[in-house]
Amino acid sequence: MDPPFDALTSPAGALCAHCRLPLGRRPLKRRLHGESGQFCCYGCALAFQVTRGVHEEAEAARLLIRLGVGAFLAMNIMLLSLLLYSSSPWDEPALRQAVHYVLLALATPMLLILGLPFLQQAVAAGRAGHATIDTLISLGAVSAYGYSAWATLTGARHVYFDTMTMVLVLFTLGRYLEAAGRARAMRDLEPLLAPGRQQARVSEPEGESLRPVRDLAAGARVRVLPGERVPVDGHVIEGMSRVDESLMTGEAHPVAKGPGERVLAGSMNGTGPLLVEMEAAGEATRWAAIGRAVAESLRQPSPIQGLADRVATQFIYAVVALAVSVVVFWASQGPFDQALLIGLAVLVVACPCALGLAAPLATSVGVGVALRRGALVRSGAALERLATVRVMLLDKTGTLTAGAPTLRRCAALEGTDERELLRRAAALERGSEHALARGVLAAAHAARVPVTAASDVRATPGGGLCGRFEGEAIATGTRRYLECLGWKPSAAGLAHAATLARGGSTVTWVAWGERIRGLLAFSDQLRPEADEVVGALHRRGLHSVLLSGDRAEAVEAVATSIRVNAWRAACSPEDKRSAVEDLRRRHGPVAAVGDGINDGPLLAAADVGIAIGSATDLAQQAAEIVLPQGGLMRLPWLIELACTVRRTIAVNLAWAFGYNAVALALAAAGHLPPVIAAALMAGSSVLVVWNSLRLERLDRPFTAGMPPVRQATAAAERQPAVADILRD
Repeated sequence: MDPPFDALTSPAGALCAHCRLPLGRRPLKRRLHGESGQFCCYGCALAFQVTRGVHEEAEAARLLIRLGVGAFLAMNIMLLSLLLYSSSPWDEPALRQAVHYVLLALATPMLLILGLPFLQQAVAAGRAGHATIDTLISLGAVSAYGYSAWATLTGARHVYFDTMTMVLVLFTLGRYLEAAGRARAMRDLEPLLAPGRQQARVSEPEGESLRPVRDLAAGARVRVLPGERVPVDGHVIEGMSRVDESLMTGEAHPVAKGPGERVLAGSMNGTGPLLVEMEAAGEATRWAAIGRAVAESLRQPSPIQGLADRVATQFIYAVVALAVSVVVFWASQGPFDQALLIGLAVLVVACPCALGLAAPLATSVGVGVALRRGALVRSGAALERLATVRVMLLDKTGTLTAGAPTLRRCAALEGTDERELLRRAAALERGSEHALARGVLAAAHAARVPVTAASDVRATPGGGLCGRFEGEAIATGTRRYLECLGWKPSAAGLAHAATLARGGSTVTWVAWGERIRGLLAFSDQLRPEADEVVGALHRRGLHSVLLSGDRAEAVEAVATSIRVNAWRAACSPEDKRSAVEDLRRRHGPVAAVGDGINDGPLLAAADVGIAIGSATDLAQQAAEIVLPQGGLMRLPWLIELACTVRRTIAVNLAWAFGYNAVALALAAAGHLPPVIAAALMAGSSVLVVWNSLRLERLDRPFTAGMPPVRQATAAAERQPAVADILRD
């Protein structure tokens, strides 16, 4: 594992991150791979980026080096060209011809250094059967160079090596600024895009060794030094430190970690060394999963981006045809060399660099800003669609409520023992991931009821669980679910359930043998920020709908408290999908926020599915956006981010299309010299980059502008009361 920057520049050994020589009094600070580093000079910083940088970081460094060499040659070419344009003894034919040969000698390496990358890309695209932006640049540069070389060899008066030089310099400068902008946008995402390259310092009886994380299995012990990024998910077994988990959870402040505490791969260790025992294989970490999702999201073009790319491809063919037509027209009106310059200006000014950058750069910045706030966006298309939603569907349990229902009453029917009722319910719920199952198990533990797992457990989303325990069929779930399995509630059971429901409790039925044996009554605390979040959605003009599989009384109590526009209770997963289709027809695009195994179909059916971080694997797989645990407050901010990204893309595209339309008309009319056209084209790309990077201003606290939330209920009120669960 490469030593982290912090370790290289610690007070005990303040060394340059590249050459390892001592730093001077004023070291140069740079960020690479999302981490800070210090260098003794600019040369070391640049060399470090070329040798150890990846993607945009290394590309920007290589472009800067080429640009520096090309600029040196360009200065000499422009100086000699300026002498030729002046009226002086340089008009002597022999002397002018000698200068032409010197210019040819300087322009040839210039074409190879700055023009070769464009030529290689253009040839590769031509072999694939299509044209690209590099095609236009290559045609322009090669045309100017070819004509000037021919003029030099034939003794003609005018050459245009200076035009070729400035076109290549300005376009390379534009490419460098684009790469630097992309590198800045991706800088904080880079740690998430490369977890597979991470190595871990494995602690074994015979010593410590560096090994790739992907080769490690659960149970391995990994030592993490101060300043290093934690490479694995696991539990601390030795050491104390403070860990920055902002990359993984969006938590802004470092979290204290000690023995027994869980640490996440991708977080940054603070001041103390830690010994961590892995809880899963190296490639099964949350860091690796998020990295794969982010990489996939950046590879998938959004609909706007796809449309822009298709338009740009057709636009290039049209520009080539226009340039040829312009050369033919102006050649019939005057000298061929002037016609060639006008055609060259058309090729140069029409390069749709800004069009190619308009959508992907803004999307990348938006994905990065969201991730820094703990929100994982799986695709640019999801961010684009989120900006258009008109309806927000909200699940109740785990989304608007804390997701930790507590068992308040255990009501036995027809003489059943209450401890036996709890024991059997816990045995069945032990095989479930549902929040109610956790409440049952917590209550059983608090009441010291022994729990043995049931067998053949099957879950029905939105219904309940069934299985076998001690030789009997057993089931727990909704009344409808138990009726489908053949258990009918008694009149006394229905009356008791109605009483509990009127008190705001969620009621679950338990049956085994030949009849229903009892009821479990749960209560779940409303999240303190739920009311403010729904209010913020309403201020943005969204229609809020609460969907839940719970009884009407419990759902109505929550809906009234947070003032949603509409609510529906006792919804099965199929009912929720039908509600999505109905609301989409009536209002427009629908987004859904859920948590739990029965929310997977809902999230998949919505135009944008959003899962809370505590959601089960099925819900997260169905969702296109994943918020961290407790991340409901981020929802209005995320919608604001999506709308801003969409507006930024629209402004970029409008500028790119409008600029090309005006510039092409001026160039075709002969009013725009190629050098000026190249400068304007580079400036257009810089404007798009700057406008996209402005999105980083949205990386501010997600609670900004929202009223303060109410204080949460005391922790003691959230604990199950054993006396209420099991009455003597």
